Amino acid sequence: MASDVPMTPELEQIDGEIQDIFRALQNGFQKMDKIKDSNRQAKQLEDLTGKMKECKRLIKEFDRILKDEESKNPPEVNKQLNDRKQYMIKELNSYVTLRKTYQSSLGNNKRVELFDMGATSSEPAADDNIQMASAMTNQQLIDSGRNQMDQTDEAIARSKMGCCANCRSWISNCYNINTADGTNEENWQ
Repeated sequence: MASDVPMTPELEQIDGEIQDIFRALQNGFQKMDKIKDSNRQAKQLEDLTGKMKECKRLIKEFDRILKDEESKNPPEVNKQLNDRKQYMIKELNSYVTLRKTYQSSLGNNKRVELFDMGATSSEPAADDNIQMASAMTNQQLIDSGRNQMDQTDEAIARSKMGCCANCRSWISNCYNINTADGTNEENWQ
């Protein structure tokens, strides 16, 4: 929307800053599709969120100045300026919706990584885990915890079997053994 609305220099400056932010948001969201790493996507989304907050602040400033100058302008100019403000709000809201979509998508990807048992160098930091866990519902946390416990139980069972099946020399350390006095004793060392 080209600005053919008569504005004071102060309003023109704010309008220009808002348009610059809209261009940066458009470019930033286009880059989101090209970024494959979820950590980089999260960082990009954080940067875009900061730009949206700045844009919101500028729109509020635009509105404040608009109200201050309302009595000095003819009704048709006030209507055009209010329409311009509404356009900016709608534009910002479209980016907020887009951000929520990316955040949801990114959140789903991160939730899968949260309880990944693999030890890799790209494992999220503890703070990231807390943030991801806080985004999950209680039922999702319970299910994920149960899944982790099941995986741990299976790993323990496999290690017990592997110890005896693969390392014959360890068998005496894994099962009940007879002690010198003839009693059985469990020895899981």
